[in-house]
Amino acid sequence: MKILFSYPPLDTTKGFPTLGQNRQFQYFTEPTLIYPVIPATAATMLRNAGHEVIWNDCVAEGINREEYFQLLEEEKPDLIVFETKTPVVKEHWQLINEIKRTPLTPNQAPSTKPRPPLTAYRLPLTVLIGDHVTALPEESMQNSKVDFVLTGGDYDFLLKNLCEVLALTTAHSPLPTPQLEPGIWYRENEHIENTGIFQLNHKLNDAPFIDRDLTKWELYAYKNGNYRRTPGTYLMSGRDCWWGKCTFCSWPQLYPKFRVRSVDNVLNEIGMIIEKYPVREIMDDTGTFPRGEWLRSFCRGVIERGFQKKIGFDCNFRFGAATEDDYRLMKEAGFRFLLFGLESGNQATLDRLKKNMKIETIIESCRLARKAGLYPHITIMFGYPWESYEEAQKTFALGRWLLRKGYAYTMQATVVVPYPGTPLYQECRDNNWLLTDDWADFDMKNPVMKTPFPKEDLMKLVQKMYSIAFDPLFLTHKVLSIRDWSDIQFFLRAGKKVLGHIRDFK
Repeated sequence: MKILFSYPPLDTTKGFPTLGQNRQFQYFTEPTLIYPVIPATAATMLRNAGHEVIWNDCVAEGINREEYFQLLEEEKPDLIVFETKTPVVKEHWQLINEIKRTPLTPNQAPSTKPRPPLTAYRLPLTVLIGDHVTALPEESMQNSKVDFVLTGGDYDFLLKNLCEVLALTTAHSPLPTPQLEPGIWYRENEHIENTGIFQLNHKLNDAPFIDRDLTKWELYAYKNGNYRRTPGTYLMSGRDCWWGKCTFCSWPQLYPKFRVRSVDNVLNEIGMIIEKYPVREIMDDTGTFPRGEWLRSFCRGVIERGFQKKIGFDCNFRFGAATEDDYRLMKEAGFRFLLFGLESGNQATLDRLKKNMKIETIIESCRLARKAGLYPHITIMFGYPWESYEEAQKTFALGRWLLRKGYAYTMQATVVVPYPGTPLYQECRDNNWLLTDDWADFDMKNPVMKTPFPKEDLMKLVQKMYSIAFDPLFLTHKVLSIRDWSDIQFFLRAGKKVLGHIRDFK
């Protein structure tokens, strides 16, 4: 089969969408491009299974709508895969309907390559994946002509299974559903069917190392604020977060069970990346990087293989997950950037979000990580329906104090969005907190939950948080941390992004 992994152009003037490999969605004034690890794994897996795979990211490649449809007409894919998220799902429905209205391969015209026996379906077939359709799979089947919805986060394995089964399907032979894995929604004789609840029984070590040339890794190697030194790339040691209980996060519905690759498997992939690509930094985008003995074994393995002499490491981490000795070992192994979810400066909110942490733990973890020479990055959210303006100010004050003290090195501030399928979304429905039920409004341009104070004050708080980047004491810490020209380049890129974020929340 010819399979197109596609991030199509969006009809918007809001900015650059952060869609692929993202737990939150936002439009940015300055583009931030994150390498989509699991779709890239899926593309590699299908290519290895003998399929022809095309990687198409219109946002990263600057492809407009007219050029996109020209691409479809030229390539005539058998199957198109879209990763979607709540704010853009309606646009994806419209796009799929348009593709289905004007089939790219009328009458199954012969081509230079033999086509698979898919005459039971109208080509190209379309597939939706991601957290929104995992929460509401039937919604997309009802509101668009999409052929398949894959639920759960192991859609790389499910796509491989689906394509194997489709190859057996003909006009006189219905879809052999017993061979489809659980978690797949499809159409049969105009009825919506599914194979049951997805299961996370796949062994992550069985997934191939990503073919980064196939998936155009360089598109994502530079325009990413996480990297201090470019080019950089992403991988995932696990799926997804070993805590996985935060009520606002949409990815626990993709991965209700945490799984991790073996240390040697991850180290071997890093070795392959270093050997084949001029990468200077790797971000491990596991929801929360593995802790304990796995972490220590990984760090020792990096040091034994000498990777830390060639490359730097970044990861998502969790307050209270490491000891002072762990942080020192991570520094020795080449770790630099640790992304921590702070979320709120109010203990009652942290408890309500099921963060399972204390304010004191936040402060101590930042202090110890920075003492070890690591660079904590804190993410902060404003706009909880139960927080007053004074309580939101406490979050601002904690973030500001950590940054001016030098315990936190950088930060990201956002407006809370309750995605479908999360406990927070259900809490909003139960308490009548939602201001809108239009998915397009869930894009962080405006709050979608009621708050006890005006939305203008909420957006100013986010802007004010970013404005700390120009605080003299904060800047002093940055100047003192400069070691080489790469550091200066990083700060120039970061300053541009900060100005962009201030405009994002105008």
